[in-house]
Amino acid sequence: MWTPEAVAKLVKKLSPQGEVLSFCYEAGPCGYGIYRQLTHLGHDCVVVAPSLIPVKPGDRVKTDRRDSESLARLHRAGELTAVWVPGPEQEAVRDLTRAREDTKALERQAKQRLSAFLLRHGRLYAAGKTKWTKAHGEWLMTLTFEAPSQQIVFQEYVDIVAHLAGRVAALEEEMVRVLDTFSLAPVVRALMALRGVSLITALTVVAEIGDLTRFTSPRQLMAYLGLVPSESSSGATTRRGGITKTGNGHVRRVLTEAAWCYRFPARKTAHLQRRAGDTSDPVQAIAWKAQKRLCGRYQHLLRAGKIKVQVCTAIARELTGFLWAIACTV
Repeated sequence: MWTPEAVAKLVKKLSPQGEVLSFCYEAGPCGYGIYRQLTHLGHDCVVVAPSLIPVKPGDRVKTDRRDSESLARLHRAGELTAVWVPGPEQEAVRDLTRAREDTKALERQAKQRLSAFLLRHGRLYAAGKTKWTKAHGEWLMTLTFEAPSQQIVFQEYVDIVAHLAGRVAALEEEMVRVLDTFSLAPVVRALMALRGVSLITALTVVAEIGDLTRFTSPRQLMAYLGLVPSESSSGATTRRGGITKTGNGHVRRVLTEAAWCYRFPARKTAHLQRRAGDTSDPVQAIAWKAQKRLCGRYQHLLRAGKIKVQVCTAIARELTGFLWAIACTV
């Protein structure tokens, strides 16, 4: 366990005369506090992607000392890949979006437990009707169970769902509030001109990635998000598989969900026009171009026999390119 005092003591020991040192450490649960402290003290520091650290196939002994020596040698040779370190403001917004994502997952699990309980006792909602609406909530309130203990269990499940729904709503309200003071708010609002890209999606993308223009091309951003096909080729044989799924899984998930919105024909709805009303003409032009392209692409891939999961992944990959294009215009 590291502490600021322990880091300061180590730096003083290694650099008694104030020499500038070069540090590196693996990205992990300790976050970026060590990085910020070391750079504040005037030293060089990089946070390394663990999945991209070269490993010898025959090395079967792992200790902290050996790992540290290996990192030092690789760092000196320039063989390590540094991760992007967010600023304190962006990290705070990222914590907010991830908290909302975690709470939403808990809410989904609570709903599944309640549904399983009702199914086990033969209490089924009307076929064809949507669950978790106001009407569904009113139906839940009419249910009773003969055994008092079962009634208590049922009420506990209902209360947990309601509690978590309230927490999700509170976090989403905070996301709306924080946008007013966020330095990258213009980029977030511009991305919301795209179909399927709500405040939650746009804020998640910007909080997780930061400045999208730091990527030299949309293809580089697609690869960063793990939305490009894997490949295993040798000689004249080329084999491509599923997407690599490297990089940021949070952004990949929200973009795949956004891709689902392109299953309908392209059109400028009133809601979408209101959302894009404050954006520039170039941004709106890119958003409309994206909608026409992706809606047509979605139907084309379906007609080609692709399953919907593959179609949404392909749409998410192309949507990434339009996100990059809009960010470059802001």
